[in-house]
Amino acid sequence: MTRILVVDDEPQIRKALSVNLTARGYEVDLAGSGEEGLALAAARHPDLVLLDIGLPGIDGVEVVRGLRGWSTVPIIMLSVREAEADKVRALDAGADDYVSKPFGMDEVLARMRAALRRHQPAPEEAKVTTAHFTLDLGDRSVQRADGAPAPHLTPTEWAIVEALVRHPGRLVTQRQLLQTVWGPQYERETNYLRVHLAAVRKKLEPEPGRPRYFLTEPGIGYRFHPDARA
Repeated sequence: MTRILVVDDEPQIRKALSVNLTARGYEVDLAGSGEEGLALAAARHPDLVLLDIGLPGIDGVEVVRGLRGWSTVPIIMLSVREAEADKVRALDAGADDYVSKPFGMDEVLARMRAALRRHQPAPEEAKVTTAHFTLDLGDRSVQRADGAPAPHLTPTEWAIVEALVRHPGRLVTQRQLLQTVWGPQYERETNYLRVHLAAVRKKLEPEPGRPRYFLTEPGIGYRFHPDARA
């Protein structure tokens, strides 16, 4: 049975999540502080963590850093904070996704399912197939579904594409992409990403002006959705 750790200082939220998750067959552990959450995670080894950013004592970002010191468990942040900087801090620390409060249970469950799917090990040399193209990450080639000549991606474009498609559905921050592709000294050069993502979309998206696969989270980062539909 899938075990979920909920870390939130609001009793009503802990109760609501516990009732809803238990009713759907999950095992649930509850913590009201970051310190308690870290202790429970170490003792119970959850399959996924729902974690509030604004905790008393150790805040959610510090909990993420603590977990990432020894675990790759999926972490979804819960936050009433609207500032992009708070979300980016959590994502850069190692969180997988976030849900803004107040949230609907259907959205939380959908993001949980997606995070748990992504956490399954994938082949190191995988082919990623969409309705419009197939990417072979092993030999770095593209095939178009309509049989048209395959577009040529530059090494930089490939690096960006690979960083996104190896984490399908996951939000990858601008800083993470810049550090991965160009290095730490370029982590503020967000204009690099805009230029190269525009080129990637022109080559791979059926409608570059209305992207289906390479999506932007304004001011935060990008997601790759392989199962996008027309």
